[in-house]
Amino acid sequence: MLDITAIRENPQRVQQALAKRAVQVDLEGFLALDEEYRRERTACEQLRAERRKISAEIAREQRAGGDIDGLRARATAVVERLAVLEPRVAELELACRDFLAALPNVPDEDVVAGGKENNEVVRTIGVKPMLGETARDHVELAQSLGLVDYERGTKLGGSGFWVYRGDGAMLEWALLNYFVESHQRDGYEFVLPPHILTYEAGYTAGQFPKFADDVFVLEQGDKGPQRFLLPTSETALVNLHRDETLPDSELPRKYFAYSPCYRKEIGGYRTAERGTLRGHQFDKVEMFQFTRPDDSDAAHAELLARAEQLVAELGLHYRITRLAAQDTSAAMAKTFDVEVWLPSIDAYVEVSSVSNARDYQARRGNIRYRPRQGKSAFVHTLNASGLATSRLLPAILEQHQQPDGTVVVPDVLRNWVMRDVLAASRSSL
Repeated sequence: MLDITAIRENPQRVQQALAKRAVQVDLEGFLALDEEYRRERTACEQLRAERRKISAEIAREQRAGGDIDGLRARATAVVERLAVLEPRVAELELACRDFLAALPNVPDEDVVAGGKENNEVVRTIGVKPMLGETARDHVELAQSLGLVDYERGTKLGGSGFWVYRGDGAMLEWALLNYFVESHQRDGYEFVLPPHILTYEAGYTAGQFPKFADDVFVLEQGDKGPQRFLLPTSETALVNLHRDETLPDSELPRKYFAYSPCYRKEIGGYRTAERGTLRGHQFDKVEMFQFTRPDDSDAAHAELLARAEQLVAELGLHYRITRLAAQDTSAAMAKTFDVEVWLPSIDAYVEVSSVSNARDYQARRGNIRYRPRQGKSAFVHTLNASGLATSRLLPAILEQHQQPDGTVVVPDVLRNWVMRDVLAASRSSL
């Protein structure tokens, strides 16, 4: 949720910033509504004060044996006026809140306007692997090595599901173990959140009400999904301290969580994105920080460095991209994507989004901190995939494949996979 004071003081700046997302909003109309709300609310407060004053005067006159008919008439008039005004104030307050709730975050000043076509490659790390003419894509490799069963995944869950088997399951679990140990060593607290969340969780994260159709709904309420399957651990982690005020001495709070992620929509702009690249369920470890506003840029850089290190230690060629405004999630002010090279589709695919929401989510969830001096203020929230596995596995298979159809296991995973090279087993899918 945007700072309403910032809108009141400089609506043109907010309008221009939202225009970078191709979002056109009637801020003049909203400010007129906001002005009426504040005026009528003040009138209500004055009437309530008048009612309390009259009640006190009636009590004094009754004790003194005086005439209270005139006071009662005044009290009746005030009550009748409040009966009309209070519902109007509630209506205006709701209209203002609904308007603000639907607005996306304001992009940072250095975030360029436009969509994917304006994303900026910040740096590229390593070189593209030289693969021969016999190179296979990740789907072929996964099938020939008995790692992923796509057919039976579809049989069990329908389109958009798969089954990891044998060494494929070991490789998937090795990735998760590698991430968990890395984040634990870096001082992040491990969290295993519920997979079922409430509407308030989706609202605080900035996914509701606008993106309510993107989640798997378990129970529909009046406002939207009352209970739903979490689309990412970020949605749970940002709500850990909802409606709390954190002591300044406890910031930053650093968490990481593992969970499956459940996504209703899986459509992509590349028809070549098959196999495990896009699905309704995938595994992910997520990093999250609650920070002071002055520390959020440094926290953003830290999260990006940690996500990069994970990819680099897997021996993968990758790049860092700063997203344009329209490609940045609605709740985020700035996002860097870590993208690995996938030879079979001649493109880079995102394996981590590293984002800073500034105080947008904290305002929605009323998450504050109390400085050593001064009033309480909203924290900044940041998140980073650390990492999503369903795209890493294809990149590992393709970038580390050998001419004989085997795949070299990255050094950091061998302790869990319990082999150095993945080769076809005697059993087949």
